[in-house]
Amino acid sequence: MAETRFMKGNEAIAEAAIRAGCRFYAGYPITPQSELLEYMGAHMEAAGGTFVQGESEVASISMVWGAACAGNRAMTSSSGPGFDLKQEGIAYLASYEAPAVVVSMMRYGIGGGDITAGQDSYLQAAKGGGNGDYRLLVLCPNSVQECVDFTYQAFDLAEKYRNVVLILGDGAVGQMMQNVVLPDYVEPNINRYDWVIKGRAAGEKKNKATNLNWYMGDRPWEAHIREKLHRMQEQEQRWESYLVEDAELVYVAIGVSSRVAKQAVKMGRAKGLKLGLIRPITAWPFPRKAFEAVNPDVKGYMVVEMSIAGQMLEDVYGATQFSKPAYCCCTGIDIPVAEDVLARAEQALRGELEPEVAL
Repeated sequence: MAETRFMKGNEAIAEAAIRAGCRFYAGYPITPQSELLEYMGAHMEAAGGTFVQGESEVASISMVWGAACAGNRAMTSSSGPGFDLKQEGIAYLASYEAPAVVVSMMRYGIGGGDITAGQDSYLQAAKGGGNGDYRLLVLCPNSVQECVDFTYQAFDLAEKYRNVVLILGDGAVGQMMQNVVLPDYVEPNINRYDWVIKGRAAGEKKNKATNLNWYMGDRPWEAHIREKLHRMQEQEQRWESYLVEDAELVYVAIGVSSRVAKQAVKMGRAKGLKLGLIRPITAWPFPRKAFEAVNPDVKGYMVVEMSIAGQMLEDVYGATQFSKPAYCCCTGIDIPVAEDVLARAEQALRGELEPEVAL
């Protein structure tokens, strides 16, 4: 039964996963997502599921791989360098077309980075951090309610496309607390798909978990993967647009940065500045369609991001076909401040900023 509860973002993701029928979780503690693991450890047994704190991130993603191939709704979570260590396993999940949900609550830095909030993993998430031709379907919540909603939806999407779905949050959203409406519990039949590995009667054909690169039989593997990716790109672009129809400058931001950017839009409008916001809900597929509704006379775009170099800038230029200049408001380790974000837009509109070059 649906209910309202006051929850932290990390814990809301865990509760939503359990209610969506996740019955296998393996992970390893790392700030700023450890509450997610702790919540799963405290509640999975009562839900009839299995919780494992693996000896490493590599072990945890490998366990999820096995559980997913057996038909379980399976999930893991991490952050920063822990997310790095899961990349090979994620790529193997993609090559086996085994559906699973992965959560990355981003932090800040390069390599090990810092344990504070940040948005350092956009490129890794949106472009594929492991080997080969695959993409993750990447959902970016900016509220605790969206942590619930996107996680609950993620398992259906993973199974619809037989693809890994990534919940890409940031440390601020993971630590934020809000009232949320929790959805009803579901209990999927783990044997409902014909590809599931399970016990078979004597003489019955057995399934094997195989890398589809080698075992597609008569099916053209490359065409199959390409078609799936194009279908995801066409059908799953998601975004929020705010006052873009007449905007002279449009912010583009995800997560906690998008909350600040929306406030900057409101403050700018109060001063007579025509600002707008595009918030990608999917980092991949990037919502290129959102840019079609923007004022054709817009003077430029500004990426607001807790990073060093503006990782989303390349996608913004791609979505606009380099037709407009783009700028960055990169705050690094600091959560953006609306007054500073507004001041940066004013500088751009006065012609005091050089457009950024996509790295």
